Amino acid sequence: MNAVTYVIYAFLTVSVSFNLLGGFALHRFPDVYTRLHGATKCTTFGTIFAVLAVVVHAAYRLHLTGDPKYLGMALHSLVALIALLLTNPTGAHAIAKAAYLSGYRPAKAVIDAYGEKVGGAE
Repeated sequence: MNAVTYVIYAFLTVSVSFNLLGGFALHRFPDVYTRLHGATKCTTFGTIFAVLAVVVHAAYRLHLTGDPKYLGMALHSLVALIALLLTNPTGAHAIAKAAYLSGYRPAKAVIDAYGEKVGGAE
């Protein structure tokens, strides 16, 4: 095995670790807001490292073979990453806002700034 393989394995290890932490956050945290925060942050970060592993692999194979399909693989992975980076936080925000407006309040919240802003704090 060469150094590039070790880098790919390291990226994939970090990716799997953060995605497992995101799953743990979904299971362990007390309410929808902390679950969204934990899962969104961890899975986004984990996916960044998975895409980095794909890009490193594609760049290495492109260097070895000169086959342009590896350039396409790297570019498609980066486009998917950009889409994820734009939609993941937006989706989490929409879910959190819908949960709040439907009456689900944060567990153990000391200050509810959003409730004060919209006049819904109890």
